[in-house]
Amino acid sequence: MPIPCEVAVKSVIPALRAYVAKELTESYELKQTDIAKLLGITQTAVSKYTTHVRGVVLQVENIDEVQMIVKKICVSLVNGNMPRNELIKHFCAACKTIRQKRLMCKLCKRSDPTIDIHQCVICISETSTC
Repeated sequence: MPIPCEVAVKSVIPALRAYVAKELTESYELKQTDIAKLLGITQTAVSKYTTHVRGVVLQVENIDEVQMIVKKICVSLVNGNMPRNELIKHFCAACKTIRQKRLMCKLCKRSDPTIDIHQCVICISETSTC
């Protein structure tokens, strides 16, 4: 029985990284090696995100709150003023938004078919954390 955070690690975080990598590539014309350094991942991972090999299980680019968070992440990363702990906080905020909008429910159901996604309130509860 996987918990929601496990599902998020496999789907939400890669989707967010892919979105950030895409934004840094398209809007700021950064190279994959530069993006990798900024995100603390490998250049190969960035390549997989930008070529849609990784991070495609969940579409997060159309969520207004996530768009704002990703834009803030990108601006701060490019300007060199995004400490690691702030980057983590922003990823957690985006993840929490995605979970509260119930966008991960189908992925949880796929991981554990016994889950009744219509009755589950774990991700939408006030005390739910990333």
